[in-house]
Amino acid sequence: MPTYVIGDLQGCLDPLKRLLDQIQFNYDQDKLWFVGDVVNRGPQSLETLRFVRELEHCSITVLGNHDLHLLAVAYTGKKSKGKDTLGDILHAPDREELLDWLRKRPLLHHEPSLAALLVHAGIPPAWDIETSLARAHEVEQVLGSNHAAELLSIMYNDQPDRWRNDMTQSERLIYSINAFTRMRYFKPDGRMEFKNKGAPAQSPAQLIPWYDMPRQPLGARVFFGHWSTLGQIRLPKHTVEALAMDSGCLWGGRLSTIQVDDPDLPMYSVACAETVKPGIE
Repeated sequence: MPTYVIGDLQGCLDPLKRLLDQIQFNYDQDKLWFVGDVVNRGPQSLETLRFVRELEHCSITVLGNHDLHLLAVAYTGKKSKGKDTLGDILHAPDREELLDWLRKRPLLHHEPSLAALLVHAGIPPAWDIETSLARAHEVEQVLGSNHAAELLSIMYNDQPDRWRNDMTQSERLIYSINAFTRMRYFKPDGRMEFKNKGAPAQSPAQLIPWYDMPRQPLGARVFFGHWSTLGQIRLPKHTVEALAMDSGCLWGGRLSTIQVDDPDLPMYSVACAETVKPGIE
């Protein structure tokens, strides 16, 4: 029963179908892990969300920042951005069913038998697996409750940018969302940095990729997306053994997958048509 992790879709359904054909995915036996950002900026956000929801019996989908943006627009009145492709979802006859399903997705998935973690952006250096799961669960409980809109209305905040054990609940929720769905870099003093989105070679030297921050051994390999400028890359020699899965499908790159349960971690990918110019978030 193979398990495949798939990079950011962002409303690109046709490449996903071609990729599933390439790996000869068995819908009755195999498993899919989606790394988040199912929707937005691509041409088929509604169709992609419907398709992924229909795969719930054989898949796990964690939330990404674009998925949360859709929920914020739908539930809080936040305005869409110029490059958003969310209108079809917001006006769909099955809108409420789709949004309700999406807001009840996890932020983090742990598979102990595979020593693997699935997350959209990354795991902060101050957290072990147990703490990460607890912080994810706290956010998931609120998003799945009648208080979801309250959280979605305050989550657009870069503060707090450093983890403290004495945070209020609101501070914990904001920090957790930023860590799991937005994080790329830390400053040397342990504060998250959100402005720089380029690969490490093109970013200020003092910034540290989250997977290179000093930490205790995590004890699991991390599969993450969100960072298209990294491309699909294995990071086995860094502080955290991690595999970056966002290979820039939206920008005319590729949509990629890795077979998680195979020790050789075989990679597969398909070419994608450019939907948005590179660098447009």
